[in-house]
Amino acid sequence: MSASRNLLRTQQFPAVLLLLAAAVGLLLANLPTFGPINAVLETHIAIPGTAIDMSVAHWISDGLLAIFFFVVAMELQYELTVGDLNSFSKALQPSIAAAGGVLVPIGIYLLIAGGEGTVTGWPIPTATDIAFALGVLAVFGKGLPTAVRAFLLALAILDDIIGIIFIAVLFAHDLNWLYLLLAVVGVVVFGILSRMLSGKNRWIIGVLMGIVGVLVWGLVLSSGIHATIAGVMLGLAMTLSVATPTRYALEPWVNGAILPIFAFAAAFVVIPAVAPSALSPAFFGIAVALPVGKIIGITLFGLVAMRIGARGKKPALTITDLLAAGTLGGIGFTVSLLLANLAFTEDHAIRDQAILGVLVGSLISVILAGVVVSLRAAWHRRVTAASS
Repeated sequence: MSASRNLLRTQQFPAVLLLLAAAVGLLLANLPTFGPINAVLETHIAIPGTAIDMSVAHWISDGLLAIFFFVVAMELQYELTVGDLNSFSKALQPSIAAAGGVLVPIGIYLLIAGGEGTVTGWPIPTATDIAFALGVLAVFGKGLPTAVRAFLLALAILDDIIGIIFIAVLFAHDLNWLYLLLAVVGVVVFGILSRMLSGKNRWIIGVLMGIVGVLVWGLVLSSGIHATIAGVMLGLAMTLSVATPTRYALEPWVNGAILPIFAFAAAFVVIPAVAPSALSPAFFGIAVALPVGKIIGITLFGLVAMRIGARGKKPALTITDLLAAGTLGGIGFTVSLLLANLAFTEDHAIRDQAILGVLVGSLISVILAGVVVSLRAAWHRRVTAASS
């Protein structure tokens, strides 16, 4: 059991598992198995005594994925307090590069799919899947300078912050301010309880935290804000000394179950039986903006950032390093899939094509990243060997 958990904590295996889950979901959606599986995903499950009644697919995206964002928020908290983003000087360069990695894909998407009916999809190609990107880096980037991994990690975390803001602000609807206020109070209580989690009352406090956490999730869901934001709020509220072991304990479950289940359900779409020219502009906008937009945005803005932060010194990263980070940044996947579902929730046909665009764009980025990162790593190993 411990060996399997350690495997799920590695960077390579969860990325492969995620890709396989999406591939299986896409395959089964285009076979006679579509009907039975879709019936399960559309089955509604209600919580007795409440107004919460959602399909299995929504329980996955609104419920299970909230746990993923809970873990993401705890990692954000670590990086913002003691990690790679705990000072202005450390955060400056990746912040500028991250801005390019958001603005340029948005611009490309709007050029291709800025018309009526598809313009709402502009946030989709802005995300970077941190687990997937680091997994690809771990597979192909052996021997790379540690600065590249640190830069990519900071970049992806900043992308997560931007994605969280988009989800919270752009896709809120019919806000219930009372529920939202009660959720905030619950988050404060959760944070206080996490600071009391010690001694012989540890289990009682832990159970209370679990109850408060579930209540906060229900209140956020009922408030009109996407329920995953509850995970973000709770993860940021938890004290770091408790968040670190909690994240370590949840990581195998997130990597081994939650993300693959979400990837399967999100990729469970029927490939349209139409000519490529008949596909929605949203498909092409995302499929192009993810790989091309991220490469251009991260590389160009990254070059500017290196000049700003260098202060007369040799930049920590070369243009090849930035190109590698750009290709990895184009792997949108998890958050992009969620954004696709949210952006086109009223139009299932465009939503399915947007999801296909995320899968195609992310796959192109994986292939490009494998090539670029491998070449950069091989060059770095040769230079290191020659100088030693």
